[in-house]
Amino acid sequence: MIIIPNNEANEPFVNDALMDSSMSFRKISLYGRSLFITNFSSTENIEYIPIKDAMVISDGLYSRKVKKDSTNVTVGNVKIGSGKLVIAAGPCAVESEEQLMEIGERVKEMGADMLRGGAFKPRTTPYSFQGLGVKGINMMKKVSDYTGLPTVSEIMDLSYYKHFDGNIDMIQVGSRNSQNFALLKFLGQKGMPVLLKNGMGNTISEWLNSAEYILSGGNGNVVMCYRGVRSFEDSTRFMMDSGAIPVLRERSHLPVCADPSHPAGKREYVETLAMAAVASGTDMLEIEVHNNPDEALSDAKQQLDFMGFSKLIKKVRKLKEIVG
Repeated sequence: MIIIPNNEANEPFVNDALMDSSMSFRKISLYGRSLFITNFSSTENIEYIPIKDAMVISDGLYSRKVKKDSTNVTVGNVKIGSGKLVIAAGPCAVESEEQLMEIGERVKEMGADMLRGGAFKPRTTPYSFQGLGVKGINMMKKVSDYTGLPTVSEIMDLSYYKHFDGNIDMIQVGSRNSQNFALLKFLGQKGMPVLLKNGMGNTISEWLNSAEYILSGGNGNVVMCYRGVRSFEDSTRFMMDSGAIPVLRERSHLPVCADPSHPAGKREYVETLAMAAVASGTDMLEIEVHNNPDEALSDAKQQLDFMGFSKLIKKVRKLKEIVG
């Protein structure tokens, strides 16, 4: 249950009423407002408490009932959700400093706004390339400083945070960790922007509740990244339902990102899925780009080469101008 005082002057009265009720609650600051969070999940349970001049909401902090206007998330010098289509591009995995520097320079020349790259890789088998770890994070920082591109990279465990803090601009929580509640709670206590992907079998409600773990800690810098779901169909790697994007925009004020690379599974399909996501209203795209994709150490088939990315970014920019 979320209780929002109508104005700052009413906060002490709401606080006192909750204290007198012996109800378990906590106060957080989010989007410039003070909110009280209780353990009750239904407004019926709170009717006996004399709370006046406050809004009581049973939906999550992600809901437009809490915040009507769409949220903008600032990552370095980039604003996600401000109306401009933000594009993060880069390799699935950081393989070397030379590789990352070449990719960073080229995608920036083509118009990318952010650099993506994996240093810690959650692979299906332990015998696959696991990433360069801390060395990869340091390479991301160096290339970011040189190119000016803000960075996004995936975290797998909260113990890795110390390596991300000050070196990476946005933390990505991948599909496999989308319901790692200890990690989500931890990130909620930090102010760093989070790119939260949906789980392979998550419903939208479950995914939004994962975001709630971060928001309820006081970190409102969350971007929802749709990367498709697993289904019976195997002609693509995952099933990308573009209808998820308008549903998210209706139910939540949080910015929406789409990752067309993972559901495509093949680079031939990435552009089409990216166009569909833009037409559906996404605020951001995350695209895997490699300087020699056929030799990539992970997800080689779905990564675009420079020519493919150049073609894609021109098309999605033009489409964004049309759909607004």
